[in-house]
Amino acid sequence: MTWTTRPRSDIGQISMIRNGQGRQVVLIHGVGLRAEAWGGQLQTLAQKYAVLAVDMPGHGQSARLPGRPSLADFTDAIAPVISTSAVVIGHSFGAMIALDMAIRYPARVGGVVALNAVFQRDAAAKTAVEARASSLDGETVADPSAPLERWFGAEPSAARNACHAWLCTVDPAGYRDAYRVFATEDGPAESALAQLHCPALFLTGADEPNSTPAMSKRMAELAPDGHAVTVDGAAHMAPMTHAAEINPILEQFIQEALQ
Repeated sequence: MTWTTRPRSDIGQISMIRNGQGRQVVLIHGVGLRAEAWGGQLQTLAQKYAVLAVDMPGHGQSARLPGRPSLADFTDAIAPVISTSAVVIGHSFGAMIALDMAIRYPARVGGVVALNAVFQRDAAAKTAVEARASSLDGETVADPSAPLERWFGAEPSAARNACHAWLCTVDPAGYRDAYRVFATEDGPAESALAQLHCPALFLTGADEPNSTPAMSKRMAELAPDGHAVTVDGAAHMAPMTHAAEINPILEQFIQEALQ
C-alpha cells in the first residue's frame, strides 16, 4: 500500500481528504501524522459512506490553534466539519479527540471508535510521555527514531517510511501543541464514559505497550454500549499495519451505529 499525498478541501481552518457519499464517517489521526495515515481505510469506507479524513490543527494543511491549546480546543476546531449522527473514528491522540467529541457533542456523534487509545496510564508511562513533551521546543523537528522504533521496530516498510516523512515535515510548533495535550490528558473521565450516549468501539493491538488491551477493555466496561477488540500481532500503528483485519470490524460497527 502507498501513502501518497491526496488533494484537500477545507471547512473553516480544517483541511481534509474527502471521499465517497452517504452518511458521514470522520477520521482523526494521531500526533505528528496527517490525513493520509488513513490510506488503509479511505477507499474501503468510501464505498458506502462520505469519509472525511481531517488534518488535525497544526498538522498537514490545517492551521495551528492560537496560544496553548487544550483538548477541548482541538475538539472544537474539528466539530464544525461533522454533521448530525456521524461516526467519528480517532487513532491515538485522535482517539482522545473522538471520545471528547462524543461526550461534548452528542447530537453530532452517532458512534465513536477509539483506536489505540490511552486510559489511566501507570506512573512509568506518565513519566515517559511527560518527559518527551517537555523536550519539545516548538522550533526544531523532534527526532523520530524512538517513536518509529516503538511503532514498527527496525524493519523497513512503506508505512514506516511514510510516518518517518510525516514526522520530519510536521510543523514543530503544531507537533508540540498536540503532544503536550496528549501527554497531560489521561483519557476520558470514568463518569463521562459512563454517560456516553452512543455505541463505542475500543480497539487496540495485542502488542501495544502504551495503549494497552487492558485500557480498551476498561473503557468498554464503563461505556453503556461499549465494545473492546484486540487485534493479534498489531501494535500502535494498527490502522496502517493491519488494515485488512481492522477494516471489516470498522465496517460492521459503522453499519450498526448508523442503522
